[in-house]
Amino acid sequence: MSRHYHSEHHRNDRIGWLRASVLGANDGIISTACLMLGVAAANADRSELLVAGVAALVAGAMSMAAGEYVSVSSQSDTEQADLERERVELRDQPAAEQRELASIYTARGVAPELAMQVAQQLMAHDALSAHARDELGIHDTSAAQPVQAAIASALTFSAGAALPLVTALIAPPSMLIASLTATSLLFLIALGMLAAKAGGAPLLRAAVRVGFWGALAMGVTAGIGKLFGTVV
Repeated sequence: MSRHYHSEHHRNDRIGWLRASVLGANDGIISTACLMLGVAAANADRSELLVAGVAALVAGAMSMAAGEYVSVSSQSDTEQADLERERVELRDQPAAEQRELASIYTARGVAPELAMQVAQQLMAHDALSAHARDELGIHDTSAAQPVQAAIASALTFSAGAALPLVTALIAPPSMLIASLTATSLLFLIALGMLAAKAGGAPLLRAAVRVGFWGALAMGVTAGIGKLFGTVV
């Protein structure tokens, strides 16, 4: 008799890299486009605009990588400290830890006797993994990976920042600000929809959210650049 298993495909294994990648590309587009629009609004020429854009790309990529590495490393340190404490408790108080694990399953609706059996069997197989998953909420798919997050953030920021730079390089001088604004908004909306598609979220909501905040950021920056250019 053959057995057929129901296969399900979930997207939570993408959360780590998807978050870092989307955040990096989104920041790359917005921060570089905003800086270049502010400089352009202050009556800078194309060469000055490109210098500002390249500086924004390099500085932003390094900042994103360093910030993401430090942030995720802190999360990793916390997870490792919690796991070490759990190892000690499992070594010194295995019975109490088994009851604790069983109580977690009971709170989720499992009958007390069955919960104790499940806890006993899981701990016999891999006690630390069982407690890490069900007590601490640490899963393989969501565990902190500092180097991966830093590299993804730096690369995706650079990719995002390159888009306004290319626009500034090829756009006619008379259409520079309009071209930067329109293409950057288009890139942002496309990125938001791509991320929503990968994560299984509504496309329209993501597009509107990213487009609105991107337009607001660019509008404010261009306005300040225009004011600064007029005053100076």
